[in-house]
Amino acid sequence: MVHKTGRRSGFSKGIAAVLLAGLLSAGAVPAALANSADFVRGLWPLAQAKGVSREAFEASFAGYSMIPRLLELTRKQPEFSQTVAQYIAKRVTDAQAAKGRAMRAEWNDTLTGAKQRYGVQPEIVLAIWGMETNFGGFMGGENTIFALATLTEGGYRPDYFRSELLTALRIVSDGHVRPANMVGSWAGAMGHTQFMPSSFMRYAIDYNGDGRKDIWNSVQDALGSTANYLKAFDWRPGETWGYEVHLPSGFNYGAAREMGKAPIGQWQQMGITRISGKPFPRSSDVARLYMPAGASGPTFLLLHNFDVIKRYNNSDSYALAVGHLADRILGGAEFAAPWPANDYALDASQRQELQRRLNQAGFNVGTPDGAIGPKTRAAVIAYQQQSGLPADGFVSGRLLDRLKN
Repeated sequence: MVHKTGRRSGFSKGIAAVLLAGLLSAGAVPAALANSADFVRGLWPLAQAKGVSREAFEASFAGYSMIPRLLELTRKQPEFSQTVAQYIAKRVTDAQAAKGRAMRAEWNDTLTGAKQRYGVQPEIVLAIWGMETNFGGFMGGENTIFALATLTEGGYRPDYFRSELLTALRIVSDGHVRPANMVGSWAGAMGHTQFMPSSFMRYAIDYNGDGRKDIWNSVQDALGSTANYLKAFDWRPGETWGYEVHLPSGFNYGAAREMGKAPIGQWQQMGITRISGKPFPRSSDVARLYMPAGASGPTFLLLHNFDVIKRYNNSDSYALAVGHLADRILGGAEFAAPWPANDYALDASQRQELQRRLNQAGFNVGTPDGAIGPKTRAAVIAYQQQSGLPADGFVSGRLLDRLKN
């Protein structure tokens, strides 16, 4: 909590002085530092309008200057080059599931209470906690105010990060956390379950009743806030995220694509069954078919709650990992169907090569640009049909290797 000093210092004795006094006396002010002082000075009216106190503002920016290392991360983020199988294998392990079960035992009262209050199963909350910070093992080492200020001042999505920065300042001003203790990722995600400041303001709760919403130091507040977040996006209590399923021989992939989302009863009419052999609880549940490795790997019918998980991170791979880790925490097994061997994700240049080779083989995709759109997908399906392969339209390293031979 930001402690009051009993007096309000002027700005000339505040952050600008902290940043510039020593260098001004030496007769030289590096441009970056001078710009940071100007940036902070210009931010104050916006923060004041947001309800941020001067004390909190100055405490938050004491010692601030841009962090070039963070700007480099925005320019040099590595292209995502993992298959879903690789993504899952790295994040959902026996050890992680065992740790989740241990955490469930340790925090059973909190998780049970959150389930009663918000209707979200404990294993889902635990899986998100495990995915985001390894159950609090690493919550990010960046000063959130400094990180968000750097991204804003550096011009990286400045409107978005300025808004998040002002919200973070308000969180400090409201006394939920000291500036030095507000740590998170380089992009501003904070605490045990990695809330952005705007999500904190909307969905964080004071679960333990101590007057603060402390997702950094209170596991109770963090887990309760995560359950509240999922409930806010219409989590359906008592329902799962999806089912691993079996597709019949001769499955009509084209018809499945046209169906999009449909009641499970309609998928059953196409011959789809649960791979466990168990019946579906309700044939009226609406689901979509997901084949993360095409016809050669595990296949799923995904339900409403899967899309709620994606509100946390808009990635099918992420949501599948959360759902699977939750099942493993409950004692479930690995996916029954094996992932295809020797597959790999394609980078932009490899996707362009695949398009060129499809063109050369007589399957027109237009100008190769590395973007897998409807025209490329149609060309892949035509190639698969001509080659006697399942016409799933799935683009992969294995498909590129086949086109090369």
